[in-house]
Amino acid sequence: MKIFGSMAIAFSMYSKIPMPRTDWTKERMEYAMCFFPLVGAVIGILYLIMWRAAAGAGLSAMATACFGTVLPILVTGGIHMDGFADTVDALSSYQPMEKKLEILKDPHAGAFAVIGCVTYMILTAGLFSEINERGILLLAGVPVMSRAFSGLSVVRFPKAKKSGLAAMFADGARTGAVTAAMAAYLVLAVIWFFAAGGPAAAVILAAAGALGFIHYYWLGKKQFGGITGDIAGYFLQLEELILLFVIVVITKAGI
Repeated sequence: MKIFGSMAIAFSMYSKIPMPRTDWTKERMEYAMCFFPLVGAVIGILYLIMWRAAAGAGLSAMATACFGTVLPILVTGGIHMDGFADTVDALSSYQPMEKKLEILKDPHAGAFAVIGCVTYMILTAGLFSEINERGILLLAGVPVMSRAFSGLSVVRFPKAKKSGLAAMFADGARTGAVTAAMAAYLVLAVIWFFAAGGPAAAVILAAAGALGFIHYYWLGKKQFGGITGDIAGYFLQLEELILLFVIVVITKAGI
C-alpha cells in the first residue's frame, strides 16, 4: 500500500489524472519521485493513440501537431509550463541572483513569460507537424527521459533555497532508491529509442538529453545558486523541445 500511495502522490502532484485521496506521509514521500517518469509514460502512450486517431480521422499535419502540442499540458495541468514561464521571466530580468529568486516566487506572469510560452508553443507545433510515424514512436519515449533527468536533479542537484517544491520532494525522498529508479528509466528510454529508431537514433537522443541535463546543472548553479521546482519545470520543457527538434532532424536525415 505504501508503494501505491507513493505513486498516487506523484500522479496527483504532477498530473491531472484522477487519483484516490492519499495522505502525504513521510514513508510515502520517500518513494514518490520514483513514479514521476510514469506520468511521462502515460503521455507517451497518449501520443501514440492521438497519432492513430488523427490519422484515422484524416486530420492535417498541422491539426495533429496542435493536438500533440497541448496534449502534455492537458495531462499535467501545465505545472511544468508554469515553471518554464517563471524561469523565463527571471532569466530575462538580468537582475542579481537574489532578485531572480524573488521573481520566481512572484505569482504574476510578466511580458517575457508570455512571450516565452507563446514562442515555445509555436515552435513545438511547427516541429511536431514535421514528424512522421517513426518520429512519433521516438517521441513517445521523450517524456520518460525528461522526467527521469528531472527527478534525478531533484535528489542530486544543489537547491537554490531550502523551501519550495523541489526542496520538499528532495528532503522527503530516499535518495538512493530515487537515483536507481531514475537510472533505470533512462536505460528504458534509450532501449525504446533503439527499438523505435535504431542504434544511431538512440545514441544521438541519449547524447542530446545528457547535454541538456548538463546545461541545466550549469544554468541552475550560475544563475540561481541551485535549482528550484520552477527551474526543474523549465528544464523539462526545454529538454522536450530540444529532443523533439533532434527527432525531426533524425527522421528528415534518415538517420
